Amino acid sequence: MCFVMGTPIFDGLKQQASFYLKEKIRSARLVLTDVTPVQLLVEEVTSGKPWSPDAKTMGLISRSAFDCDEYIRIIHILHRRLSSFEWENWREAYNSLVLLEHLLTRGPESIAIEFQGESSIIEEMLALQYIDEKGFNWGLAVKNKAERVLKLLKGGTFLKEERERARRLAQGIKGFGSLNRYLTSTDNEPNIFRRCNSQYENYTGEKREYSNQRDEEEIRFLQIIG
Repeated sequence: MCFVMGTPIFDGLKQQASFYLKEKIRSARLVLTDVTPVQLLVEEVTSGKPWSPDAKTMGLISRSAFDCDEYIRIIHILHRRLSSFEWENWREAYNSLVLLEHLLTRGPESIAIEFQGESSIIEEMLALQYIDEKGFNWGLAVKNKAERVLKLLKGGTFLKEERERARRLAQGIKGFGSLNRYLTSTDNEPNIFRRCNSQYENYTGEKREYSNQRDEEEIRFLQIIG
């Protein structure tokens, strides 16, 4: 049996093979390196894929940000994404802004301080002009998101009000299944996450040794998303 290149069957097989390869690489990174499941999620949702991060995944990431080790990993990826902003990679920047906005309103309060240095880069995104083939104005979408993130980064009353709004929203959905595990108040974080307010610049860059802690982290991750 043979498949002709360019046919739906061939394209489908190619996509399946690509997905299989990516999953194998993800599994290998978890086993052979000190990368964490949450770190892989952050890399995934801030990539240049043509869809925005979903609330469930961002909720897990924002909860994990209260763990000191995960906090460093999360902001490191976001710093890298934003600092490497290029016009041709606007989707990557937009997805990063979506996650950053979520962290600013639901993650540790120190997130606002961590990313104030990226304000000038985010301001550059305001000038993006792009309308896709369906007529959707992505340039305007990026501009609106960038303006909101910049306003949140300034802190003050607006940031406090938005964090309070997110807290009330989280309380309002209690009792509606597993969503409560992802969209939660930052004032009621479970004890399994150690609160961390250290800034990214204070990180020494030392990597954690691979040990049985990897198994514990994966079990905790599965319990959260299960």
